[in-house]
Amino acid sequence: MTQSPPPPPRTPSAGGPPRPPMPGVPKVPAPGAAKAPPPGVPRTPPPPGAGAGNATASRPPAGARPAANNANPAANGATTGKAPKIRGSSLPEGQPTLRDLVWRANEEGISDVHLGVNETPRFRKRGDLVPLEEYPVTDIDSFMYWLREVLTDDEIHQFQEHLDFDGATDLGFVRIRISILDSLAGPAVVLRLIGATILTMEQLKLPEVFKKVCHYHKGLILVTGPTGSGKSTTMAAMIDYMNDTFPYHIITIEDPVEFVHQSRKCLIKHREVGRHTLQFFNALKGALRQDPDMMLVGEIRDKETVGIAIKAASTGHLVMGTLHTNSAIKTLTRILDMFSAEEQPSIKLALSEILVAIIAQLLCKTTDGKRAAFHDILINTDVVKEYILKDQYEEINQIMLKDTYEGMTTMNRSLYELYLEGKITEEIAIDQSPYPNEMAQILRGRI
Repeated sequence: MTQSPPPPPRTPSAGGPPRPPMPGVPKVPAPGAAKAPPPGVPRTPPPPGAGAGNATASRPPAGARPAANNANPAANGATTGKAPKIRGSSLPEGQPTLRDLVWRANEEGISDVHLGVNETPRFRKRGDLVPLEEYPVTDIDSFMYWLREVLTDDEIHQFQEHLDFDGATDLGFVRIRISILDSLAGPAVVLRLIGATILTMEQLKLPEVFKKVCHYHKGLILVTGPTGSGKSTTMAAMIDYMNDTFPYHIITIEDPVEFVHQSRKCLIKHREVGRHTLQFFNALKGALRQDPDMMLVGEIRDKETVGIAIKAASTGHLVMGTLHTNSAIKTLTRILDMFSAEEQPSIKLALSEILVAIIAQLLCKTTDGKRAAFHDILINTDVVKEYILKDQYEEINQIMLKDTYEGMTTMNRSLYELYLEGKITEEIAIDQSPYPNEMAQILRGRI
């Protein structure tokens, strides 16, 4: 019997030898080789209009605004008992569809869904990771089925090639950010739920100074904090306020696009890195030639992005960006540390001139089982400009503590306000404080 010739070797990727297939993960054909699903086997498509910049939902009459399509969840298969077959795959008995899991998470106010092979599904609820023991341990078939509910074959192939994948999609009733990884236990995915509505500043109970910051026509606004601290929600509320107030052209550059705004008084263009542009730097540089009034940079990651953001703010544009820092002072030092000692004096001078505000945000649990934001808020007054040039950061911190007229505050002062309102206990205030000894003195009236 004539034997079939062996399959051709896999084409090596640039920079190294061919990578063996991931153990246990069924291979998906490379882009261009994927077969169409057989007749009668439906594929779950994204809702009409889903994707960056294409949301078509109508604006609700009052309160929160839609960030994406609000399609009927039942019509999208979110609550149906039987999962539809997707390209011949199937789910084990008792295993929910991904839509079912996300639907439940959305109803329960969950921020993140964690799914991984050989693991029990888990929800991030009010900051805590809670296992869902009623569901079976995830096997590879269930995991691949879930991926095919929200990703194309090309996107799954990208994950198998690079062992990492980041993206976002719209399920109709909620938008989700998708981050897939490989691990010792097997592949896993984390889904961040992005509410189908954009909460207003009033609903988030943000201080009035946030509106004051939005009224600047040029300069640099930085919103900082660790992952999961609500930076995107806060920035979405600020852009929503601008969208009702100013006739701006706003360009957002994100990885991926999270909250999708509909143009109202503003003309808003959403760009996703990897889909609509290859790099933050390229998109931000190009935006300078696209007649913007305001630019949002999803994340300032390197000195090139900082440099072009400073240039944009210096040429009469309003620029908003995020960094992963825990305080206003650390944000200043983090930016300067991106540059060499020779470059730092010119960067300090530029920052002192174009900085509008730094808002550092964290979340803490409240007595009613919810979470509340507390902030460092630094407004760049004339005195603060002088202290930035002189590296006098402790003096800046003292101004933030005392100069409440400008709307400035420190995290300890913000926690103390939550304590006075009865939203948090003394123990929570001290536990969440970046400076617990100072917090204890404030609670005892010594500061």
